[in-house]
Amino acid sequence: MKTNKLFVATLATLISVASYGQSVDEIVDKHVAALGGLDKIKAVNTIITDRSLAVQGMEIPNKTTLVVGKSVRTESTVMGNSMVQVVDGGTGWMIRPTMMGGTGEPEDMPADQLKQQLSSLDPFGGLVNYKEKGNAIELVGKEKLDKKDVYHLKVTTKDGQVMDQFLDAETYLVSKVKISMNGQDGEIDLSDYKEIEGVKFPNTMEISNPQMGAMSFITSKVVVNSKVDESIFKRPVK
Repeated sequence: MKTNKLFVATLATLISVASYGQSVDEIVDKHVAALGGLDKIKAVNTIITDRSLAVQGMEIPNKTTLVVGKSVRTESTVMGNSMVQVVDGGTGWMIRPTMMGGTGEPEDMPADQLKQQLSSLDPFGGLVNYKEKGNAIELVGKEKLDKKDVYHLKVTTKDGQVMDQFLDAETYLVSKVKISMNGQDGEIDLSDYKEIEGVKFPNTMEISNPQMGAMSFITSKVVVNSKVDESIFKRPVK
């Protein structure tokens, strides 16, 4: 009798694990399809995004130039001062104005900041091609978020970074991400997706964490696969 109970319990566990794995892959497949499909996503080589950043009552123009999987440069103008952050391969540098604790000259990007910035080289996130990337995904469950049904997925990247992603149960697009920002828990709300060259991008990002407070990024323009002068990623020589 005990043997039979053990067998039934083991079988139930195996069936549960199998169906659980299928559920994760089914959700991820629908997410990829909602973004535009894997072929369209893989065809994106460069992305140039113009945004407006609203923080502490200020409107800050922001431009990001990305060579997918390789390099990214973000430029902002704060009260007439230029702020630059660049990741090129596995290294990073930045320019901070004196009003933000910098010198106005190029400096090394801190290791913890570099680790976070490296994720921006992958604009479509850890769900797309997650197995090839070495990521692990756990389906936490179906929940309510802002009165809408969402799928809660826990993503653990190959380098150990953990984030919670919430996918709208109707559109299968990411509506919220919870992730550590500079050692503190932060949230990113994504909305107003627009299709560019067959691929959907969120036009609005609301970012909040205890250290930085609340910030809103509103996209004004996205250009896909335009030619990029890769010299913009090279650190200036004094």
